[in-house]
Amino acid sequence: MSVQEVPGTGGAHDSYDAVIVGGGHNGMVAAAYLARAGRSVLVLERLGHTGGAAVSTRPFAGLDARLSRYSYLVSLLPDKIVRDLGLRFAVRERTISSYTPARRHGASTGLLVGGGEDRTRSSFRALTGADRDFESWQRFYAMTRRVAERVFPTLTGPLPTREALRERIGDADAWRMLFDEPLGVAIEDTFDDDLVRGVVLTDALIGTFADAHDPSLAQNRCFLYHVIGGGTGDWNVPVGGMGALTDALATAARSAGARIVTGREVTRIETDGTRAEVSWRTDQEEGTVAARQVLVNASPQALAGLLGDAPPAPSEGAQLKVNMLLRRLPELRDRTVSPSDAFAGTFHVAEGYEQLAAAHREATAGRLPSAPPSEIYCHSLTDRSILGPELAEQGYQTLTLFGLHTPAGLFAHDNDGARESLLKATLAQLDAHLAEPIADCLALDEEGRPCIEAKTPLDLEAELRLPGGNIFHRPLAFPYADESAGTGRWGVETAHANVLLCGAGAVRGGGVSGIPGHNAAMAALGH
Repeated sequence: MSVQEVPGTGGAHDSYDAVIVGGGHNGMVAAAYLARAGRSVLVLERLGHTGGAAVSTRPFAGLDARLSRYSYLVSLLPDKIVRDLGLRFAVRERTISSYTPARRHGASTGLLVGGGEDRTRSSFRALTGADRDFESWQRFYAMTRRVAERVFPTLTGPLPTREALRERIGDADAWRMLFDEPLGVAIEDTFDDDLVRGVVLTDALIGTFADAHDPSLAQNRCFLYHVIGGGTGDWNVPVGGMGALTDALATAARSAGARIVTGREVTRIETDGTRAEVSWRTDQEEGTVAARQVLVNASPQALAGLLGDAPPAPSEGAQLKVNMLLRRLPELRDRTVSPSDAFAGTFHVAEGYEQLAAAHREATAGRLPSAPPSEIYCHSLTDRSILGPELAEQGYQTLTLFGLHTPAGLFAHDNDGARESLLKATLAQLDAHLAEPIADCLALDEEGRPCIEAKTPLDLEAELRLPGGNIFHRPLAFPYADESAGTGRWGVETAHANVLLCGAGAVRGGGVSGIPGHNAAMAALGH
């Protein structure tokens, strides 16, 4: 096929310094950096819009509520990227870190973390009967914060060696707990209460199907990325929804001179290591464009397919994603905390330590968890701008639920049936802690349907091409160089000198961070 112009680019030409495959947030970061450096850049996106999983949508007909439909919180996005690209984007801190309802001695209670040290200490004491776990909590997260302060700044530089990162952290106990032995050891040595242990462990299981004592340390890697963001570990709400970030990135890329074309599916990359040709198609036509470098904002599996290389090991996601719009927040059985406080942070459901272990055992045995663990976020309590004026005035709220320990294989036989069963069981676990069923609080769309949607790993694979529905594209890696894995200088290199991976599957990828996009751009520029 001969090289031809890409239609719809406005002044397009048939050869670029860099072609970026995929217009997700990492692709936009890479495009903006390269265009600002004077490179000619073309972005080809399969969907009719940019943003990938980091988008805001109005999923419920006739209601002006913009939900962060897939990705939903920001922690790993470095301020450096926001400053470098001049992004008009902001986040807000949540007033409460978390609330976890529980039943103790026949009564409804819970653990509230946030709202000041005194309030948190009091909540720990009321739940556990002593101060020991609160004091252990303070010491443990002081340790993770020190690690965060030392590790996070390295994520936008060349990969350090394992020994260099260890020296930088400078804490042998912290290194052992986070990098050397299964996280469950540290959790069980540090905390006594089952519920407290579970709250700590949840950060190790977001999108990661693992046990607390998994010898692969997959849970440790997930935990590390969840506690180092911004050098603090804080998870913040994007003002205007996640789409505000990707819109700002697309504006930055275009303003710098990058050309972004949607509705173009890339089908093939051919390269000799110096020059490349990228083939694309639409429903009506197909073509090829030449490039000196190609940056792929897609999964390692998709990259292998485009290059005709051997695919990496299969990947599998393990989460349920549920979006809801409520007319009001539900009342709680635990009357010591208001709904606006309980839902202001992360609301944990069925996430005690033993509950998490039981759910993992059931899923490992091929069964949907009977008591599915999940956590819930109410972004509209922190950012009312995602609601239209009428909904905001009437007190509507958004809820995002993220379920754990539901690997893709559990849905392979009957995705629709398993989704329905899992959603019913998940909401039943929530209802057990509410004074009224969550269904009674759901808004209705313009056709009278309840405002709730659920996505399994297979749904995410179909809609976003996440391999096996894995939100990280593949298992997370520790943020240091691994010669045996061929991580390269920046963690974005491939077997082809002029093809780079700028998606979540890069080393130090995963989450909404822009880090793989930044690092691929730095590698492309020869830094």
